[in-house]
Amino acid sequence: MYKAYCQKTGFGGTPNTDEGKLTSDRMVPQGDKRIRVTFNSQVSDALQWKFTPQQRSISVLPGETALAFYTATNFSKEDIIGIATYNVTPDFAAPYFSKVQCFCFDEQKLNAGESVDMPVFFFLDPDLLDNPRMRDVDLITLSYTFFKARYDNNGRVLMPATA
Repeated sequence: MYKAYCQKTGFGGTPNTDEGKLTSDRMVPQGDKRIRVTFNSQVSDALQWKFTPQQRSISVLPGETALAFYTATNFSKEDIIGIATYNVTPDFAAPYFSKVQCFCFDEQKLNAGESVDMPVFFFLDPDLLDNPRMRDVDLITLSYTFFKARYDNNGRVLMPATA
């Protein structure tokens, strides 16, 4: 329930995944100020994966859609299931970071030695243009951390605790 609240409101640097905001009229480039989105990645020590963004940054206009990719490689000799959490900084920009599609919070199984590309399709909500706090923002960072999946006694995924 907490995850859903964060995704709907942008609380705690969680990008907005509210489908009500994912309408075609919001995905039209607006304004003339580009914002650079940088990509960051981390992997838990318990996961024998390498996980890196394929690009360092993308510059977008509010409302302009963008597609970025990360690559994950399983260096262990066993198949492993991982789960990614994410956040946006500055945290007050998170309600405007709208992800149309991503791999976060879904189980990602990588076979031993396997590498996969993972897409993130997003846009910055044009409503950010109306927020005085966002006027001076020219850099937003999307960060992912991958953890080894853990399960409860009923086989449901236990989400990793994040700071």
